Amino acid sequence: LSLSLCLHPGQMRLRLWLCALLSAPVHSFLPVENCTGYADISSVSPDLTVPTMQPGPPSGDLRGKRFRHVTSGWEHTLAYDALYLPNDWHNTTSTPRFPVLVEYAGNGPFNDSYGDFSSGRPEGSKLGYGLSAGSGFIWISMPFLTDWLGNATAVQTYWWGCSTPSPPHGKCTTTAGAGSAAYNPYPTLNYTVQTVAEVVRRFHGDAARVILLGFSRGAIATSYMGLYDDTVAALWRAFVPYAHYDGAITTWPYPHADVQSAQQRLARLRGRPSFVVGECNLATATEAAFINHTLAPDIVRRTFTFASTGFHNHNDAWTLRPSATRTQLRAWLQQLLHTA
Repeated sequence: LSLSLCLHPGQMRLRLWLCALLSAPVHSFLPVENCTGYADISSVSPDLTVPTMQPGPPSGDLRGKRFRHVTSGWEHTLAYDALYLPNDWHNTTSTPRFPVLVEYAGNGPFNDSYGDFSSGRPEGSKLGYGLSAGSGFIWISMPFLTDWLGNATAVQTYWWGCSTPSPPHGKCTTTAGAGSAAYNPYPTLNYTVQTVAEVVRRFHGDAARVILLGFSRGAIATSYMGLYDDTVAALWRAFVPYAHYDGAITTWPYPHADVQSAQQRLARLRGRPSFVVGECNLATATEAAFINHTLAPDIVRRTFTFASTGFHNHNDAWTLRPSATRTQLRAWLQQLLHTA
């Protein structure tokens, strides 16, 4: 990958998300990302503000509240997710259950010259709130976790499964304990599976309508984690990766980033729909070309939608602003939820 692929015309901005490894090649057949003519999100005023995560479940009415939630069995650790219950939430057996948005965050800390920022923590996630506008969906902002560290197992802000919550970029180490490995996905996978089950059970979620979202690192994880094995893959009704796709870059530092491994994961989609979205032409050209090259054309045609945010920003706050793509994605979600 030449450095020129990491820089935007006129901006000469190093894209940390694409160039964390300067040796990371995109496949030679893929179109180069082109951001010429795309707007900045600062040109559109937000119409939504994500609620601040409260330190624990608030007393009284939980509707419209976002709070720190720790899944049963993980209380002895430092793991947590950010749970939001919609403005119209109820918890009565006589009323319909709520669809659930599960979201993985991008790497952090990340910032760039456009003012884009990601903390890498659950409370920094925004996609789910932007897509739901705070109503109609339970929203879980899921963590990536460190390797198994006993009571010290914690939220990891850069990749996953390392021996420290904030590993230096590309410097993931193992604890050398039993069952430990660098980039160990199992703490994150176990927390995800258990959290979805608990939220569905305790908060009137609909297990048949759980949609997996992700930004950047989280977009990769919609497949890498979400389709890791048949047990995890069975959780999801659909997938919304924003700004990256599993297998499109093969030298990310975690194991099994190669195309063959990604194809094995993608086989677990089993016809379920994906809305692939990215800044600039990332999703509509680069990722669309990779997916069309990797999967059978009829599968792509029937189950994939590709869209650009319309912005050049690598920033999940695009969903907090009016745009044609946000409208399209919301309509896609509603159609999905009303399709058997």
